[in-house]
Amino acid sequence: MVLGMPRWQRAILMAGFLVVFAGTTFFAYLYLHFSRLIDERMGGEVFNHASMVFSAPTPVSVGQPWTPERVASRLRKALYSEGEGAAGFGSYRVRGDRLEIRPGPASFFEGGPMREGPAALEFHEGKLASISSLEGGSSLEGYWLEPEVITTLFDQSRAKRRLVRYDDLPRDCVDAVLAAEDHRFFSHHGVSLYRILGAAVADIRADERAQGGSTLTMQLARTFFLSRRKTLSRKLEEIFLALLMEQRLSKRQIFELYANQTYLGQRGSFSVYGFGEAADAYFNKDVKSLTLPEAALLAALIRGPNLYSPYKNPKRAIERRNWVLHRMSEDGLVSAADAERASEAPLQLAQQNLEGSQAPFFVDMVRDQLLAQFPERDLVSHSFRIYTTLDLDLQRAASDAVRAGMTEVDRELAKKKRPKGAPPSEPNQPQVALVTLDPHTGELKAFVGGRDYGVSQLDHVLARRPPGSSFKPFVYAAALNSGVDGSQPVITPATILMDEPTTFTYEGGTYDPGNYKQEYHGAVTVREALNQSLNVATVRLAEMVGYDRIRKLAIEAGMNKDLLATPALALGAYVATPLEIAGAYTVFANDGQYVGPRFILAVNDTSGRNLLESSETRRQVLDSRVSYLMVNLMESVINNGTAAGVRSRGFTLPAAGKTGTSHDGWFAGFTSNLLAVVWVGYDDDRDLRLTGGASALPVWTEFMKRATQIPAYQKVEDFTPPPGVVTVELPASPGVPGEAPRQEVFIEGTEPRSPTVLEGVSHGISGLFRKIFGGSSPPPGTASPASAPATRPGGASQPSPARPGDTTNNNPPESRPQKKGGALKKIFSIFKGRPKPAPPAPEKQ
Repeated sequence: MVLGMPRWQRAILMAGFLVVFAGTTFFAYLYLHFSRLIDERMGGEVFNHASMVFSAPTPVSVGQPWTPERVASRLRKALYSEGEGAAGFGSYRVRGDRLEIRPGPASFFEGGPMREGPAALEFHEGKLASISSLEGGSSLEGYWLEPEVITTLFDQSRAKRRLVRYDDLPRDCVDAVLAAEDHRFFSHHGVSLYRILGAAVADIRADERAQGGSTLTMQLARTFFLSRRKTLSRKLEEIFLALLMEQRLSKRQIFELYANQTYLGQRGSFSVYGFGEAADAYFNKDVKSLTLPEAALLAALIRGPNLYSPYKNPKRAIERRNWVLHRMSEDGLVSAADAERASEAPLQLAQQNLEGSQAPFFVDMVRDQLLAQFPERDLVSHSFRIYTTLDLDLQRAASDAVRAGMTEVDRELAKKKRPKGAPPSEPNQPQVALVTLDPHTGELKAFVGGRDYGVSQLDHVLARRPPGSSFKPFVYAAALNSGVDGSQPVITPATILMDEPTTFTYEGGTYDPGNYKQEYHGAVTVREALNQSLNVATVRLAEMVGYDRIRKLAIEAGMNKDLLATPALALGAYVATPLEIAGAYTVFANDGQYVGPRFILAVNDTSGRNLLESSETRRQVLDSRVSYLMVNLMESVINNGTAAGVRSRGFTLPAAGKTGTSHDGWFAGFTSNLLAVVWVGYDDDRDLRLTGGASALPVWTEFMKRATQIPAYQKVEDFTPPPGVVTVELPASPGVPGEAPRQEVFIEGTEPRSPTVLEGVSHGISGLFRKIFGGSSPPPGTASPASAPATRPGGASQPSPARPGDTTNNNPPESRPQKKGGALKKIFSIFKGRPKPAPPAPEKQ
C-alpha cells in the first residue's frame, strides 16, 4: 500500500515518522537525563552539600542567670529538636521550670574528648537552680551545651539553613505560603496553565498584584536543579522537571523541600534559606512557634526578601504581609476576623544581627586554614563538621563594642583640625580589629576583622602594623628577668631611670626618640616610666638590658622574626599583627607561659570520625614571678596611667593592659579570664592623630563591659602573686611635701635591705631632686637600697649589636601630659654593692 502511494505522500509519511522518532528519542533522553538529575540530587542527605561550622560549646553552671527559654533557644541553634527522641544532634523538652537535654548520635559530645550525657536543668527565679544527670540522677555543678551552627562552607554562597520537616511547619505557615505563591498547589500536577495565562495577562496589563506564572513546584525545580539564567530553554526544562517531580515525589515531600530551599533574605553576610532559619533570624523562634502574622510575613518575603525586608522597609513589609493575610482570607484559609487582627499586629522582630555578629572574618580564616589542611575537592564533596573555639555571646559583644567604640572615635576625629595639605575631605573611615583569647588555653573567642565585611573583606586582625607602645611590656619584662637569671644590672619596678632628651648610638647609627609633647620628667622609677609610657626612659632601659634579649623574648612569645635589635624595637617600630600581640600577651596573663592562639577544635565527618584535632602550643617564656611583676605594673597603667580611661568609662573589675600609638592606636589588656587586643587605624597608613588611649581603648572598654555581663565571664578574679614575690613598703621621700609611703612588689631576694642610715640619706637626696627638678628619683644607675638593689657602676650594660642607619624615631611618642622635670645625666655617685641572689623559682602548685 505504501508502495502504491505517490512519492510526495511517502515523503510526508517518512518525515512524520522521523519527527515522531526524534521526538520520542528526545523525550526519552530528557526523561532519563532529568530522572538521573533528580536521583543524584535527592540521593542521601539532600541539603548536606556543605560543611557546617560550629561555635564552641557553651558552659552553664548552677547559680548563673539562665531561663528555660534561653537554653532552649541555644539548643535549637545547635540543631536540637523539641520532643522525646534523641536522633540527630539531640533533643530537648521543656516542662515548666525543668528542661531535659538528650544529646544524639551526631552530637559534638558523642565520642569526642568532651562527654556530656542526658541531663535535667531546673530553674528558679531567672537562675539555673540545679543540674542532674538523667542516667544516674547525680547532681552536677556545670554542664556544656551543644555548639551552635555559625554557617556552612564550600557551597555556592555563604548560606545558613535550619532543616525542618513538613510536620514541623505550623498550619498557618503552610497556608500563608500557598496563599502567597500557589493556592492550587495540592490540586495541580506541577504546571498550571491557569497561572501561566494569568501571568501573561498580568504582564500585558502591568498588574503587579497578580501572582507569577511559576507554580511552587516549578520554583523548586528552578532553584533546586537549574541555573538562574532566563531563557526559553531553561523555562522548558523547568516545566519538564516540575512534571517529573510530581510523578516521583509526593506533595508533602515537594513542599518540605521548598520550605528548606527558599531564599528569605540576609543575616549579616550570610544568606538565609528556609523557614526554619528564617524563623530564628527574624523572630528568634522555632518554626513551630510562629504566629499567624509572623508566618504571613515570612511568606511575604518569598517574592522579594530584600525588597520587603522588615528591617530596611518596615512599611512595605507590613503592606506585603497584610496582602498575604487578605489572600488567606479570600481562599478560606483563615477567618476574616483572624486576618484583620493579624493585619493590625506590629512587627515584633528579633534584634537585627548586623555585620560582624556572625564573624564573617573568622569564617574566612577558618576556610583558609581548612584549605591548607584538606584538598578543596574533599571539602566540596564531603560534609564535614568543623568545631571552632568561637563564643557567639562574646562575638556579639565584640561586634556591639566595635560599633559603640568606633562611634566615639569618629566623633573625636571630627573635632580634629585637618592637617595642612590634607584633602578637604577624608572619605575613608578608620578601620578596626578586635581579637579575644582565653589567656589560659589560647582559644580564640571573638574576632572582628573590620568595621563592615560588606564594604571591605580585608582582615585587620591578620594585618601587620607597628604596635607602638603596646610592645613596651616586653622591654620591661626582659629587664625584670634580671631578678631571676643573674644578669646585671638587676632591675626592679623601683629602679631609677633618667627621662631627658637623649641621642642613642648603635653601630654608627643614631636614634632620637621623643616623649609625648616633648615633655620630660627627669628621674623616674621603672613603674612610673611604664605607667606614663615614657619613650626616652624606655629606650634607656632597653639599652641597659640589651636589644637582642628583648628581641629574643618577643620571638619566644610568638611574634614574627622580622624584629630588629635596634633602639626603635623598644618603642614598637617593627610590625606585628593584632593576633600576634594577643598571643604574646598570654605570657603575662598566664603565669609566664605562652599559649599559641588556636581557633579550630576538631574536624569530623558525618559519621563522627575525627579527621583533624588541634593541639595546644605551650612553652614557658617568663618566670611566673616576672610575669606577676609585669601584671602588677600594667594594673597601674589602667588604674592611674595612660589607660586610666578604662576606669573613667566605668569598667571597675581587676584588669591590666597597655596602650600603644604609632600611626595607629592600640590597646592590649586582660582580666583573669579574657585577653583582648584592639587596633584602630587607616588602611592607607595615614596618621590616625589619636593616641591608643583615645582610639583603641574605648573599643576595648566597651567590649569588656559587655563581656563581663555574660554568665561564663562574670567571675573576674584578682591577680594573685605566686610564691617568691614580696611586697615592701618604701618610705616617703623627706624632700617631697605630702608624699606618703608607697608599696612596691619585688622578686624575693631583690627587695630593699633593712632600713639604714644610708637609706635615709639616699631618700633625702632623692626627695631633693624631686622637689627641684620635678623628677621622681635619682638618675639612672643610682639605685639606692631603699628603692632597688644596688647596681654595678655605670648602671647599664653595653647595647647589643644593631643595624646602623636607624636614625629616625619610627614610633610617635606616647604618654599622658605631665609636669616638666629637670634633666641631669649624673648628679651623684652610684651606691655600690651586689644584690642578694634571688631564690630558685618555686614549683607551681
